[in-house]
Amino acid sequence: MSAPAVSVWHARYLWVTAGAVAMIFLAATQALAVTTVMPVVSADLDGAGLFAVAFSGTLATSVIGMVAVGAWCDRAAPVWPLTTSVVLFVVGLAIAGSAPDMLTLVVGRLIQGLGTGGQTVALYVVVARVYPSTLHGRVFAAFSAAWVVPSLVGPVLAGAVADYLHWRWVFLGVAALTMLAYVVVYLRLRGFTMTVDGGGARAPIAGRLAWAILVAVAALTLGWAGEFGSAAPLVVGASALALIIAARPLLPRGTLRARRGLPSVILMRGLIAGALFGAEIYVPYLLISDYGFSSMWAGLGLTGAALLWALGAEVQGRYGDRLGNARIAVWGTVLLGVATITAAASAMADLPAGIVIGGWTLAGAGMGLMYPRLTVLTLAYSTPHNQGFNSAALSISDAIGAATTIAAMGLTFSALSATTAGYPVVFLIGTGLAILALVPGLRLGDARKAPTTAV
Repeated sequence: MSAPAVSVWHARYLWVTAGAVAMIFLAATQALAVTTVMPVVSADLDGAGLFAVAFSGTLATSVIGMVAVGAWCDRAAPVWPLTTSVVLFVVGLAIAGSAPDMLTLVVGRLIQGLGTGGQTVALYVVVARVYPSTLHGRVFAAFSAAWVVPSLVGPVLAGAVADYLHWRWVFLGVAALTMLAYVVVYLRLRGFTMTVDGGGARAPIAGRLAWAILVAVAALTLGWAGEFGSAAPLVVGASALALIIAARPLLPRGTLRARRGLPSVILMRGLIAGALFGAEIYVPYLLISDYGFSSMWAGLGLTGAALLWALGAEVQGRYGDRLGNARIAVWGTVLLGVATITAAASAMADLPAGIVIGGWTLAGAGMGLMYPRLTVLTLAYSTPHNQGFNSAALSISDAIGAATTIAAMGLTFSALSATTAGYPVVFLIGTGLAILALVPGLRLGDARKAPTTAV
């Protein structure tokens, strides 16, 4: 019997790793690029009122893709779920890239979200079924490292494309390259057996899809609540309640109560995703509106954070077990909280732009420590029969946390648009979420010493 492979770049895994990392790379490029150019897009399409929805809508519909693909993967090999997700992702990008108005662009982003959510879950299941558990940390560190080059050139290149060519190529270029990366993964996955036997409980698909659709509708309604005038508070309250009710069946039991183990892993991921991704879209917005940056230079505001994200992921991949889950949670949330506080103080006191950019790098360092660690823990708490459910739950928590936070920040920012408090308040909301994430962060447990949590 041959010795087990000790590297994700071993000949057995080389093309799967390369193709999967390329897909993550392109998704990262697109996410960072859209964050950079969306102020230009909304101005060009006269859609400032849909600015936040263009982000939160994608995250909202991604929940549907996550649930569908998660259930699909628990019953079959992840190849066709991944294929379907990639097609939706590319179609959504094509619609957004050719949109004549902001509403059409949002529709494209909604379709893109279906593919984004499914693609993430399918790749997680590919990792679980193709690689030995000893390599999972390395794979997810590689996924995080795939943000390095996009973080170096993605925001700046996207800004340059918007300034000198057209923002539409930010969407259309990624669509074509994603198809090429997918072909590499697909051709190699045919050599692996990734189905599971018929044992184990499987969650009903129809019911979970219905809840996922309700989550998406509630999140979208929350993002549009500002359009309801005096009824906006009622709409916000009803949407938030619907989100809580609909999310429960999609997550492991005890998630909303921060039960020790997998539920706390899932909850923490949603809280830090809300803190980071909610606040991040306002960093280039702040640099453009208050500091006079061009789109290209505003993109640099995200570069340092993404670089330190990759560095933090590498530290986690090498020393995560030695550091321990609780220490990673504390260090990560402190770094994220300091970054958002710095951004709030800079916006409030009109501090130099260098402080905004430098402070934001700390957010990347904290997320690099926490994000891949939570993914590794999710798989460690899983069995082959609930890898799809648990991977979907992790991504659903991501999406719900980010979508609801972006929607809430968008409503807050719009309400304060006539004052100077908009930017400080949205960044302080991120700080509050980072602090709150410590509650589940100290209850992550140790998957090597605990039984797998039931779903």
